This record gives sequence, C-alpha cells and structure tokens, in this order.
Amino acid sequence: MRNGTLVTEFILLGFPDIHGLQVPLFIVIFLIYILTIFGNGLIIAIVWAESRLQTPMYFFLSNLSFLEIWYTTTVIPKLLETFVVEKTIICVPCCLLQSFFHFFLGTTEFFILTVMSFDRYLAICKPLHYSTLMTSSLCLQLALSSWMIGFTIVFCQTVLIFQLPFCGNNTINHFYCDVGPILKMACADTSLLEFLRVRG
Repeated sequence: MRNGTLVTEFILLGFPDIHGLQVPLFIVIFLIYILTIFGNGLIIAIVWAESRLQTPMYFFLSNLSFLEIWYTTTVIPKLLETFVVEKTIICVPCCLLQSFFHFFLGTTEFFILTVMSFDRYLAICKPLHYSTLMTSSLCLQLALSSWMIGFTIVFCQTVLIFQLPFCGNNTINHFYCDVGPILKMACADTSLLEFLRVRG
C-alpha cells in the first residue's frame, strides 16, 4: 500500500503538447461526433421506418448503430472538454462509470459483430434454410445475449475496481478513464484485475 491521502478525483491530461491546435481540433472532433450521432441515428430511423428493411441483417445493424451512438458518447464529450478547459477533472466514481460504459459497449460491439457474421454465414451458406433458422425470436435472443454477456463480463471487473482505494498521483495521461492508468493509481493489490484484463 502506497502512502498518501485518498484520491477523490482524477485529472485527465488529454493532449498536453498541442498548443495552438485546441480550437481546430475541437471543431473537427465535434463535427465528426455530430456526424457519427446523426449517421447512426439516421440508420436506425430508416431501418425502423422502411418495412422492406425489417430483416435480421438490418435489425443487427440497428443494434450496432445504437451501440455506436452511446460508445462514442462515453468518450468524446470529455475529450472535447480537454480542449477548452485548462484542467479536466473527473470524480473517481464518474471515472469508473465512464470506464465501465466504454468497455461494456466495446465488448458488446464485438459480440454484435460476431452475431452479424453468423447471420451472414447462414444467409450465404444455407440460403434455403435461412428464413426458418434466423427467426425474429432468434434475432432478439442473439441481440439480447450480446448485450447481457458484454454487460456481465465488464460489470464483474468493474465491481472489483470500485472497491479499490486510490492514493498518490491522481493524473491520468489520457483523454478518458482507461482501466490501465486507473489500476496504476490504486493503493491495493491489483494482480487479479490485471490478470482479468489481460485474459479479457
């Protein structure tokens, strides 16, 4: 256990060596973020409005678009803040929640992409059986399973991280709360979490 007072907030450094580029980078990243939200929202709206797109492939694509909206939203607003304020501060619980949602949504994205590839495999390799195999109830089960498995995997690790005390240096050399830097600031044994992180 390291000496020092317990940390209640972290400082996100962002990009400290970009003097004079903060405003252009803010504008570019903000525009990309808006386009990401708009583009994914448009995909969801078109899929749900157009009856011809009510197929498994587009159902999973809607899930992926919904996930992408929230995935980028977990990181980009705090990144934009690092461009406009001198010192970006985030409370420890907020930092851990950001980390949880970032990795939960990232993990779920892998499962959704896996389900999408399974759907395409059935459509290409078993075209005559596709409509009987890939039913709407199976699509819903696969999508819900992807979300639940992603949540469970990351939630278990986050519960362990939430129990860690943090002391000493409270500066994260990143623009969001990544698990690696968070574990380095813990003043307790993190070997189990490091093992889980490598295995995950």
